[in-house]
Amino acid sequence: PRPADFKLQVIIIGSRGVGKTSLMERFTDDTFCEACKSTVGVDFKIKTVELRGKKIRLQIWDTAGQERFNSITSAYYRSAKGIILVYDITKKETFDDLPKWMKMIDKYASEDAELLLVGNKLDCEVDREITRQQGEKFAQQITGMRFCEASAKDNFNVDEIFLKLVDDILKKMPLDVIRNELSNSILSLQPEPEIPPELPPPRPHVRCC
Repeated sequence: PRPADFKLQVIIIGSRGVGKTSLMERFTDDTFCEACKSTVGVDFKIKTVELRGKKIRLQIWDTAGQERFNSITSAYYRSAKGIILVYDITKKETFDDLPKWMKMIDKYASEDAELLLVGNKLDCEVDREITRQQGEKFAQQITGMRFCEASAKDNFNVDEIFLKLVDDILKKMPLDVIRNELSNSILSLQPEPEIPPELPPPRPHVRCC
């Protein structure tokens, strides 16, 4: 098979236990673990997709939700072209934590990163604490943020989340930038770096409108 034309990095963030790892593993491996262990620091998986006539190597970083890992995970924000912010629709505290995660995005992420808010665990509708309207309202307050509800367990909207995010990233990039990056991004099969070389500087201003 021909090598990938293009590489995109996506980071998944959100509070502990919202299903970040489950969403990643459902998309990359089509598997679901009922009792996943909490991610320690950062994990990642690779999946190659084809969109807009290009073969894209998607590098998905799964971050720990515990605050004690913030100093580690913050180093991954700057290189991310897309950020998926996840909460659990059955746990109000994970929704209440969203402003905290937005502060992390505003401090460390690129201003050009595409944002997607995901309300996970739609399979637990009977235990819902956060309405769809609440999720939509939060996303509408953030410039350029999309919103979607999903279920990693039932494999509902999972592929759509990642593919739409990638498509939005490609649509936003000027053609000359894409051509330039494509010409310089034929990838080897060397292991991916575990830690970016340096922590990115704080961003000059926030994304919120």
